Amino acid sequence: MSLRVGIDFGTSNSGVAVYDGSQVHILPIDRGNVVPQVVKTILYITRDLKTTIGQEAVELYYKHNVNRLRRYVKKWVGEIDYYGAEMHYVRDVFVYVDELKPGRLLQLIKTALRSPGYEGTQIFERYYSLGDIIAAYLQVLKQRAEALLDENIDGVTLGRPVKFSQDPEQDRKAEETLREAAYLAGFHQVDFVLEPVAAALDYEKTLDHPQNSLIFDFGGGTLDLTIMRLGDPGLRRVYASGGIGVAGSDFDRAIIQKRLLPHFGKGLVDQDPDILALVNTVADWIALPELSTPQARLKLEAAILQGKVPARLKSLESLIFNDLAFSFYNRVEAAKIALSGQGAALMTLKDRDIDIWELYTRHQFEKDIREFYERIEAVLLETIAASGLEAGQIDGVVKTGGSSSIPLFSQMLARLFGAEKIKSSDTFSSVAAGLAIRAYEGPEE
Repeated sequence: MSLRVGIDFGTSNSGVAVYDGSQVHILPIDRGNVVPQVVKTILYITRDLKTTIGQEAVELYYKHNVNRLRRYVKKWVGEIDYYGAEMHYVRDVFVYVDELKPGRLLQLIKTALRSPGYEGTQIFERYYSLGDIIAAYLQVLKQRAEALLDENIDGVTLGRPVKFSQDPEQDRKAEETLREAAYLAGFHQVDFVLEPVAAALDYEKTLDHPQNSLIFDFGGGTLDLTIMRLGDPGLRRVYASGGIGVAGSDFDRAIIQKRLLPHFGKGLVDQDPDILALVNTVADWIALPELSTPQARLKLEAAILQGKVPARLKSLESLIFNDLAFSFYNRVEAAKIALSGQGAALMTLKDRDIDIWELYTRHQFEKDIREFYERIEAVLLETIAASGLEAGQIDGVVKTGGSSSIPLFSQMLARLFGAEKIKSSDTFSSVAAGLAIRAYEGPEE
């Protein structure tokens, strides 16, 4: 019998688990992490195209990149044909590349599956499709799991959100990309389970009688909901599932847009479209690392010489050209997480020409994500209605995923269902555990 595992490929964190018929084992995939069973969904690809993931990728990125030297060279990348009237000519196209760049850090990889315009990216001499990027990450997970288990892994049950996208075609394409990536990573059998259903299978192990349960799976990329009858594996029933592409990474972006962009000149450079575009890009985790071009530096330096809020634009220049973007995003996320347990948190970043100090309160955070809160409550109510049950007929509400710890959403659930029904599962491992159970049972017919 070939070995099958469950893999929770998450937006911020991932995990691998195996079930032996009686106990789930969450594998310590990332020995360098504080919690080895949780591995950051981060991929670092070096100039010689070697890949590392998780904490090792983070440490290597910092070692190679922060405050490093740059040297830009002009590189030919192709030709463009111009046609007009009876005229035709060919023009060479050149770009400036940093020949000293040692590697490329990729994060929030899973989020790209719900981005219709993202097909892939050029990394040094090779073009990586989105499937190639995901496969590179999954391949390292597979290799580490095989080393821990001392056995070849043939099959995988992967989690997927209820909806990658509201567009059915984009949703289908996202699942197919993930499937092909798993095959490319070396798995020969691949199947999927909705992530909240997987969390429900893990929760079911704690039950001694049947009940109607709502799984509130709220992570870094999506909110996923499932209302199920649990407690008797022979009579499991999914009443309804729902979801929305809103979660922790959207909250991080909102914090940056509403609280931190003024540190880089927002509100003071709005009359200069080029500089304003650079400032606004600070909130875009995909685009910001790509701003370190000679053209961007020339624009910033010209604006600074003209006396346009020079201190703030120097901060922007430092953020872009000293490779501080990853540190910046981490500080924002850390403050957001801290607000789940306290009323205020500091967002700070101090380095060459940059000194950010921002006190951020839970009240401000709740105000900043109010629009998302209303959309989340709406999809929750829609899912309850689709189940055919009343809120009072739901016996237990299970929270899982990092964003489920945010007090605002715990209060929402307590208001709708009663605080006594709210239960918390393992924030980062419940989905992986449920996927391992399904991998052992085999896919549903």
